This record gives sequence, C-alpha cells and structure tokens, in this order.
Amino acid sequence: MISVRFPAGPPTTVDALVADTTAEPVDGRLTVGDDRVRDFLVAFSRRLLRPDLARRYPELGSLGFFLRKGELARAVERLGDGAAGTRHNPRGLVLHFPPANVDTIFVYSWALSALAGNANIVRVSDRSAGAAESILGALNEVLADAHPAVAQTQGMVSYGRDDATTAALSAACDLRVIWGGDRSVTEIRGYPLAPLARDLAFPDRSSFAALSTAAWLAATPEVRRAAVDGFANDTYWFDQAACSSPRALFWVGGEAETAAAREEFSALLDEVVAARGWAVDAAMAVEKRVATYGLAADGAATRVAFAGNAVAHVDLAGVGDVPRRWLGAGTLCHVRVDSLVDLVPTVRRKDQTLAQFGFTMAELDAFVTALAGRGIDRIVPFGSALTFAGVWDGYDLLREFTRITTISA
Repeated sequence: MISVRFPAGPPTTVDALVADTTAEPVDGRLTVGDDRVRDFLVAFSRRLLRPDLARRYPELGSLGFFLRKGELARAVERLGDGAAGTRHNPRGLVLHFPPANVDTIFVYSWALSALAGNANIVRVSDRSAGAAESILGALNEVLADAHPAVAQTQGMVSYGRDDATTAALSAACDLRVIWGGDRSVTEIRGYPLAPLARDLAFPDRSSFAALSTAAWLAATPEVRRAAVDGFANDTYWFDQAACSSPRALFWVGGEAETAAAREEFSALLDEVVAARGWAVDAAMAVEKRVATYGLAADGAATRVAFAGNAVAHVDLAGVGDVPRRWLGAGTLCHVRVDSLVDLVPTVRRKDQTLAQFGFTMAELDAFVTALAGRGIDRIVPFGSALTFAGVWDGYDLLREFTRITTISA
C-alpha cells in the first residue's frame, strides 16, 4: 500500500493511484497554463509567503516568489504557442523522484509539470521533515478552495523501498523525472518505461564560486558585506549539500590583492555565520576534519584552518585539485588564479553553477565561450546559487514537460 500525502487520504494501491490520477477530470482535461492549476499555485504561493511560514523556512519564501501569478504567466508566454504553427500540449502522466536532502526541489519540479497540464505523481521521501512537511500541509490547506480537477490529477505519495511499486509506476508514466545522486539515477533507470516514455534526469552535480579581487577592493563596505551575506546563504542553506552550493572559491587576481581581499572576506564570513546562529555539531566537525586533512595527506591541500566548528578553510595546491565530493557543511576550498579563463581546463561536465562576484558580462561571456560546453549550466551572482529557475541543468523545464504539435494548413 502507498501512503497518500497530497491530497491527504487513506493508503491506496498502485493501480488505484494511477487510475484515479489519469482519469478525465471535472470540466475536461488540463491544458498548458490551465487556469484551474494557475489559481491553485497562486493561492499556494500566497500561503508560502505568509510571515509565520517564511520566517521558519526562508527557502519557502523563494518558492513562493517563484509561483507568483506574474511569474507563472511569463513562464507560459515564453513557450510562444501559436508561433509558426506550433502548439504545446501536456505529456500525460509525469512521475517525479525528488531528492531527500533538499526539501523544496520536488515542488518546483511538480509545479512546472502541473502548469504544463500534466497529471503528476510525486514520490516524497518517507523521511521528509521540516520544510517538506510544511509544504505538504500548505498544499492540503489550499486545496480546500481549489477546483476539483487539481485533487483529481495531482498526487504526492510515500512508500518504502519497493521494486514492484516503482516498476509499476514507471511503466505507467509518460515522463519520469529523477532528481538525486548518480546511484539513484542509475537504479531508477533500471525500471523499464513504456516505449513512448522518456527520462529527465538530474544526477550528481558540483558547483563553485569565483570572486574578482579587483572588484572586491573597489567595492564599498556595504557591497562587500552584502556579497558575503549572499555567499553565506549559498553555502549554508541545505548544509552545503545542494547541487548548486559552492564548495570551492576561486580568487581571481594578483597575489597581493587576493591576500588582502581574502582576509577581509573571511572575517566578514565568520561574522555573518555567527550572527545567523549557524552551527555545526561535533559529529559534523569531526567529519570535516577527516575530509580536509585527507586532502592534505593526498597533497591536494597545502593548509587547513578552522574558525570554530562552523567554517573550515582549505588552501588547495592548484586549480586542478578542486574536490567534487561533499566535505561537510561549511567547508570552503580556496585557490587563486590570474584570470577567469584559467578555470576552463578544470571544468567538467558535472559542474553546474558558478556563483560570482565582480565580473563584467563581457568577462563571463568570454568564459562561457572558452568553456565550449565542457560544463557550467548557469552563472549567477552571490546569493542566487540556490534560487531555482525554470531553466535548470541546461533544460527548459516547462518545455520538457510538454510535447509540441506542429500545424500546417
């Protein structure tokens, strides 16, 4: 039996879940940008932005802004329906496997698929807590005033490890969306899809940050403080375990100016972390020491320094020594380079986000041109690394959640 989390209800079977979710809804099938879904998402957005919830879980405020009425309208408009005889239509039943370590990602994925007019089944981890539980509560609360078609076509469920259930759901879907590590993606891909169905996978990714030391030294104290504040958000939300959380910081500039910039940056970061009350428990502190001293033992690190348990600074021997694995919450690897283009040889396909401070659009464009597709799917300012966008990992999600019908007369 499957536990039904949204719409909240009694446990059900796979066959009943699929049949109920894919049945013809009240007032007809959903379409791309359907008003019944839009109205529900907008009401859900308002609930997320209420102070009582946003204060407890700041990441839900970002989700609420993403789902505002104007944002949804712009997302649908970008599809450009009607141009050159094209029409976007729903894919059908979309099955989502979100990660357990990022509480909000499943809502972005599900909301865009619902906006595309799809029926959806989302497997929510049975270990979900905190923000995820608040999201489910808010969804069920808003559902009371929603059109019945929403409850009929959208489902969020939990079940333990069960090969038969995962196989049956996979066989029934038209699109399977897999978020998680490489191992999870490989395992779920082992369950066959119908011949016309396809996968959209988001496996392990790594991210880093880059700072122009010349721009830092030229900035006002207020701008510097705001930059560090944003960088701290990028780093500490989700315990630095999100795919877009920076784990290395590249200092771009000369040795002398980098030394001055780094000293001030580190002091400000310590202040921000202390002011936010972010703490790392003893077990995590030990894990960080094992991981960072391991880099030193391997010759990848030349220096390791700790600012209490909350921040660990690792000086890397070279740009090619950047680790892609998670080293523990609040661990930053530092390396200096002369120019942004010097990073190109070390970039890999799995590198996702570059959070940056102080670079011009021309510098960033030249960097992307030099990369020539080696990696990096998004470049954002400090403070925006964890801000979800409709284009993610190089995919325009709303387009991925639709099928294109071409029309000629």
